[in-house]
Amino acid sequence: MLAALVLAGAALPAAAHPHVFVTSRTEILYGPNGAVTALRHRWSFDEAYSAYMVQGLDKNGDGKLTSDELAELAKVNMESLPDVDFFTITKANGKTQEYGPPREAVLTYENKTLTLSFTLPLKTPAVATRSFGLEIGDPTYFVAFDIADVPDAVAVRDAPQGCVVRVIRPPKLDEATQQRLAQEDITATPDMSGYQVTTRALVACP
Repeated sequence: MLAALVLAGAALPAAAHPHVFVTSRTEILYGPNGAVTALRHRWSFDEAYSAYMVQGLDKNGDGKLTSDELAELAKVNMESLPDVDFFTITKANGKTQEYGPPREAVLTYENKTLTLSFTLPLKTPAVATRSFGLEIGDPTYFVAFDIADVPDAVAVRDAPQGCVVRVIRPPKLDEATQQRLAQEDITATPDMSGYQVTTRALVACP
């Protein structure tokens, strides 16, 4: 599994699966004609991973990290994410969508949390007359994505009137599976076939 969220040349400390925990929020952007044009992702990483990734990035030694100091790390992430399809699958009326080049990528570091925000445009705006589906996560479980537990964790902007968002979270892994994963190290790729570890959202419009 390509560690798309790891700084080039660095390696994560040995750990059990999953290796990175991400709390995700996503805004689905609509154009004036009712077509989905892009996704706006906001991914916040766990405190331990955040601390590891920002080591040595405080160039002026003021104890704070600016977007400029984090710019190179953001660039590396955005160059790597296409290799894992941005951990994102979208479908309009059941048809899988392709993406254009991401834009507006910004990293921030606040309250010991590293957060990556970026806009992921659809290659072609999609008119979802029946439904628009979104799936976020890593099926190999190298990275564990968790949709934020807030009402607008997956939201729509400028959507047609009456659109409703439903979030479907994966069931918690059973104790035996958790114990098995706890024994894996970073070099292993566990067999996650048969397990649902990604979160799905469905936008239904009248």
